[in-house]
Amino acid sequence: MALNVNTSVTDVFYRYKMPRLLAKVEGKGNGIKTVVVNMSEVAKALCRPPSYPCKYFGCELGAQTLMDAKNDRYIVNGAHDASKLQEMLDGFIRKFVLCPSCDNPETVLQVREKKGVIGQSCKACGYQGMLDMRHKLTTFILKNPPDADPNAAGKSLTKKAAKKGKKGKSNGEDKGSDHSEDGDDQLEGWSTDAPAKPELDDDWSVDVSEEAVQRRQAELTDGVKGLTINDDLEKAEKDRLEIFYKYVLQRRDAGQLTGHEKSVLAEAERLDVKDKAPLVLSELLFNDAIISQITQYRVLLLRFTHENKKAQKYLVGGMEQVINLYKDQLLPKVPHILKRLYDLDVLDEEVLLEWAKKPSKKYVSRELSEEMHTRAAPFITWLREAEEESDSESEEDDVEITYDDRAREIKVEKAAPAPATKTAAEPAEEEGHEDIDIDDI
Repeated sequence: MALNVNTSVTDVFYRYKMPRLLAKVEGKGNGIKTVVVNMSEVAKALCRPPSYPCKYFGCELGAQTLMDAKNDRYIVNGAHDASKLQEMLDGFIRKFVLCPSCDNPETVLQVREKKGVIGQSCKACGYQGMLDMRHKLTTFILKNPPDADPNAAGKSLTKKAAKKGKKGKSNGEDKGSDHSEDGDDQLEGWSTDAPAKPELDDDWSVDVSEEAVQRRQAELTDGVKGLTINDDLEKAEKDRLEIFYKYVLQRRDAGQLTGHEKSVLAEAERLDVKDKAPLVLSELLFNDAIISQITQYRVLLLRFTHENKKAQKYLVGGMEQVINLYKDQLLPKVPHILKRLYDLDVLDEEVLLEWAKKPSKKYVSRELSEEMHTRAAPFITWLREAEEESDSESEEDDVEITYDDRAREIKVEKAAPAPATKTAAEPAEEEGHEDIDIDDI
């Protein structure tokens, strides 16, 4: 049964189709393996070499792969269900096939091995950008760039296979002849007569507004910025925090923080400083008006602190540093600052109670830290009492509910029911019935 290449599209008339992936488990014990039976057909529908999705499976599963293009066998070590591999194939399609701009699969890859980058161009919308080089598969693609003929089914589209096919022929071209150093290589497409990659100033068949051109230029700039990711990650954490500092400062001065919270979070994740990012945000976003600023930047703070205890602790440290800069104005407001962070769900109760256990001189002097804890004592006391009350309320009225199938009714049984006692009126009434004489009636 044919599936949509973009599984998020439910239109049955969607024109980009691919066959459902078929897998067969062979062997047993340590030699068990999964053979992807129709990998070549699936790869042909995606316009990618079959070795790419096979290697992607190996990267995601942490398993070795065996790719025999001559016999059309693509193997992943271990026993893997076909539905599981199909879900992973969707991840491969999102990362290496679909266009980031229009979500169409009419993209082609352009590998520049000497520069260590992989470009991506869309024939549908004209998008041009760079692949995210963080995935392990990009290393494999750099070493095994696509062949010039993507429609050759069942044929390995790697340099190694191309070299085997050239045995016995003249070796007038060197290993990197398919990919020129100046970057003017011929792009691969969905048809064999694919044109060269479009430039922004080409005479397109549709009228393109100036705004659209500016947006595409911005996308190209973002793609070029992504090329520095490997270099940035190799830097020390202090240097990466400095890069993030300059990034946030630039956006703050341009008024591009509110409404762009995802971009700020993505930059922190790119630099691998998400946990410590609240320290930088505190320095750049807060001053003596911190209470109102917490509300203003709540969404941005939640991007980092939601279900992240480490980031919350660093945010408390950043708050201490801000209070240190504006002692006279902010020291009396310490409980109000903490309560605002708590009310807006930026800080969890556990983090606040742990901070209140003892002063620390990690971010400020011990004397100032002790004074902050003293000022925050009323709020911490209220927080602890509220926690104790909620615990006690949950323990009260312990009711056990049972269902009697025979009576078809719900019975409510309390934990320790008191034994039933007769009232004083009941025995008197019974005695009165015993003293009645029938002859006196």
